[in-house]
Amino acid sequence: MTGTGGPLVGLRVIEFASIGPGPHCAMLLADQGADVVRIDREGGNGWPNPVVDRGRTVVTLDIRSDEGRGAALALCDEADVVIEGLRPGVMERLGLGPDEMLGRNPRLVYGRMTGWGQTGPMARTAGHDINYIALTGALDAIGTPGERSVPPLNLVGDFGGGSLYLAFGIMAALWERERSGQGQVVDAAIVDGVSSMMTMFAGLIPSGRITLDRARNPLGGSAPYYRTYLCADGREMSVGALEPQFWAEVVRILGIEADEPASLQREDRWPEAATLLETAFRSRGRNDWVERFRGSDACVAPVLTLEEAMRDTHLLTRGTYINDGSATFAAPAPRFSRTSRASCPESSD
Repeated sequence: MTGTGGPLVGLRVIEFASIGPGPHCAMLLADQGADVVRIDREGGNGWPNPVVDRGRTVVTLDIRSDEGRGAALALCDEADVVIEGLRPGVMERLGLGPDEMLGRNPRLVYGRMTGWGQTGPMARTAGHDINYIALTGALDAIGTPGERSVPPLNLVGDFGGGSLYLAFGIMAALWERERSGQGQVVDAAIVDGVSSMMTMFAGLIPSGRITLDRARNPLGGSAPYYRTYLCADGREMSVGALEPQFWAEVVRILGIEADEPASLQREDRWPEAATLLETAFRSRGRNDWVERFRGSDACVAPVLTLEEAMRDTHLLTRGTYINDGSATFAAPAPRFSRTSRASCPESSD
């Protein structure tokens, strides 16, 4: 990766220490060149993470004290962005809410990261990723028919519907500030973000083009052309051959005899097609199948562990992962033609 210090050089961000999506959003901004100062408490947030915590200057303050509150406000007076991830009302009780800060710094963009949002009957109750995606309908669609829903780590809620929407909201507010000269509050709620992510399904379900019924959802793992298969060595291959031409390649490379491969994509033949593919994939080890599918348009890829992904030829060639001498981790994303960072920023205390 080549370039300068990133497209956000000069952006001043104050992050009040939290866990999950708040720190991840701050990392995204720091990765693109923003100057991020984390206000932390003595002992940290309980989830030290040298990768996600990169790119900060850390200042330890007791914001419950008058001295700590005053120091925090002074830092925010000179900031462009504030990120906080506490329950609604907590920052106000501490004298660090948006009314106080925007009164002192009218250009400030005050980003609030919560699960339930700043308003609503559940706003002040506890919750975690699994609860937020459960309420939005996303979790119900994930899993094997007749069995329990499967939490997709905390990728969909905390990061997909959380930190990424917070980052998007912050940048939108900064863009608007260029015209109005005024900052504002960004209420980034995970339930809102995940609901937004579900719009493709909400838009297509009425037309009958797609369903969230686990037994019939082509994107949920029931369709033979969009699921994973076990190989002879117990490892897995992923198949995402939605289009007929890609499906035909899968059938050909697997050596399955079919006069009309496209007919195996019909819903009434899903069980038959799945059995054919299960038998075929079970005949060889995963790495053997990797070589057989290499370079094809079959939309087939191995299911890698994170450690394997860090050694994958394609990802290494792209520079998706970098090593700073102590650890390997994902490089800043996305990339820019002129202003991509050459490396990830380090943190300092």
